[in-house]
Amino acid sequence: MKPEHMRELRGVVFDMDGVIIDSHPLHRRAWKNFLQTVGHEVGDQELEFILDGRKREEILCYFLGKLTPSQITDYGARKDEMLRQLGSEMQTRRGVVDFLDLLRSVGVRVALATSAGSRRTYGTLKELRLARYFDAIVTGDEVTNGKPDPAIYRLVAERLNEIPENLLAVEDAVSGVRSARTAGLRCMGIASAEHAEPLRVAGADPVIPDFCSLSLPQLEASFR
Repeated sequence: MKPEHMRELRGVVFDMDGVIIDSHPLHRRAWKNFLQTVGHEVGDQELEFILDGRKREEILCYFLGKLTPSQITDYGARKDEMLRQLGSEMQTRRGVVDFLDLLRSVGVRVALATSAGSRRTYGTLKELRLARYFDAIVTGDEVTNGKPDPAIYRLVAERLNEIPENLLAVEDAVSGVRSARTAGLRCMGIASAEHAEPLRVAGADPVIPDFCSLSLPQLEASFR
């Protein structure tokens, strides 16, 4: 491992939901609607669980208890269909496209590490015309354990052929920050001021509200 002062920013690894796309309000609605169809009413506070970077099967079992593999597949497909029907309202996070363009222009590689399944991930990126930005994509289907386990970030570093210490993760959830930090990546958080402190405590530094005012010199300075 290189000494701390010799780290070099070689790539930025983004989470998808809540980072690349402003999808949390739609996820809340889709999960609440789906759970109602199986007779499970949940309050807004309970729905916070779905925003912490969990894999779909973890969320299903959290709310519905032990499920068979076929139930997980069926329920997951039904929930994703409900989300797809809301998809016309999905938007990218403020400033993220310009930031992705900036990274490409200066030769910093870009990757995605998301707990979402492959079908939804690639469908979302295609719909929003974002797939061309990513040199590597790892989805929740490709790892046994989801975040906060570090497996997803270790795999994305391997696909980029970079050591984790030269990569910066961008996360909006505590479990994602812990996953990246345990894997050896630096981590930048993205959250409003009222939600920033848990990310800092988990190891994110800095925590920014959006990508609009972020410059490459600021990114490199925070990385070093």
